[in-house]
Amino acid sequence: MDIDSALKSVMEFDIKKHCHVNSNEDGDRFVGIKADSDNAMVYFPIGYELPVTDAEIRTDIKDLIQILSEFTTKDDRLLALNRFAAPQSVDFPINAYKSVIEYYFSIGGNYYIETDPTYKTAPTGKQDWPKTIKKKMPLVQSKNGISSFIFTDFVVRSTQPNDTKLITQINRYCVFEAFKRLGWLYVPFMPEEPGPHPDVKTSISIVQDKYAETNDDKKKNLFRGMLDMLEYMDEKTSDKQFYFGTDDFDHVWEKLIDRAFGEPDKDKYFPRSRWFLDYGKYKEKRPLMPDTIMIYNSKYYVLDAKCYKYGWTGRPDHLPNASSINKQITYGEYLERYKGVNPQSLFNAFIMPFNMATNFFNITEPVGTIGEAVGDWRGNTKYYERIQGIVMDTRYLMHHYVGKPEKERNALAECIEAVTTRPPIPSAPDQHKVINYSYYMQPRPLMVAESPTPYGTDSET
Repeated sequence: MDIDSALKSVMEFDIKKHCHVNSNEDGDRFVGIKADSDNAMVYFPIGYELPVTDAEIRTDIKDLIQILSEFTTKDDRLLALNRFAAPQSVDFPINAYKSVIEYYFSIGGNYYIETDPTYKTAPTGKQDWPKTIKKKMPLVQSKNGISSFIFTDFVVRSTQPNDTKLITQINRYCVFEAFKRLGWLYVPFMPEEPGPHPDVKTSISIVQDKYAETNDDKKKNLFRGMLDMLEYMDEKTSDKQFYFGTDDFDHVWEKLIDRAFGEPDKDKYFPRSRWFLDYGKYKEKRPLMPDTIMIYNSKYYVLDAKCYKYGWTGRPDHLPNASSINKQITYGEYLERYKGVNPQSLFNAFIMPFNMATNFFNITEPVGTIGEAVGDWRGNTKYYERIQGIVMDTRYLMHHYVGKPEKERNALAECIEAVTTRPPIPSAPDQHKVINYSYYMQPRPLMVAESPTPYGTDSET
């Protein structure tokens, strides 16, 4: 049974009941998996639209695991159980458990079994000449005074599966433990009990030897997974529940945006600063670092990824604050004044998550604009001084972050460049005058770009 067949076989286990989309409220920020042998819950980030079918949800869970594995570190995967308790490590080797289960399915729902060499007498087969010469009597044939030996039977080599070997016992144990923790993601059943097997420390030593001596990549991946599992179990023998994920998905959101749209050498666009001290050496401070610099069609876009709740709540209190706004303007000014970027080709934007299937803005595309932010201390005549508020569908981004997708870059650029069609910003108010922002209250066409692309499809380039 392969993975696809296993997924299709799941009928009675409604996995959607084991999924939750968080709200980014206190106590509801965890993204990842919490599970034990009896139950499991998968927590998706704010703005995520769960698909309809079980098979699609299971695929999305695997994608979520991949993203968390790729974009989080061990430090990110620390979960504070409460404000007064020390953080608990949640660096669970989830990919090791997946690799053991997936190998099990890849060989038809069987365990890893090695074979022993056996020998038999037969007229055909893979001949073992040293054994044949020692054990078989040849016929002597003479022709033209020359004698030759002819063998009519040979000692041939074959193999016999041996499921009593220790490595098979260890694999059975690992498969059973992997299904206890993660089997619910694939099928609603458990394999049989593993039977006798070496203790964990002995198993680690045996698998280490197998890993070192094999050159088969598929087997090497299996042994690496088994080894990671065993080492985890050796350290966490008393744990009955595991966590894999993070309370700080904000960093993952930033990295997703940067991977999808950013330049790899963005550090050269950072404004730097330093202290010249009267005592001791001068100290260079960490530079201001925009999350992402996108260069597209010879235009520059400074992007600040904000995993804020505004795209879900529609409440202005959940928008980036003044310090974030002013910092974005500083980035733009630095690029204009010290990097020589034409202000007519320089833009600024906040990127926030939302759900295009359910939102307060009536936006039905993966990317859309919701307004703009300015600093009242600026003239706001340059595009980069008007930071565009952009919402991006969470699930869409998680399916389209690979490979600098051209279609998505074009859609984002069009949304940000909506600033070129907006009316001028009114002058900033003084302390006795109330500014009139009534033009923002007038109905305006939504500034969105591109038609929806079905989830899971490759982006066009």
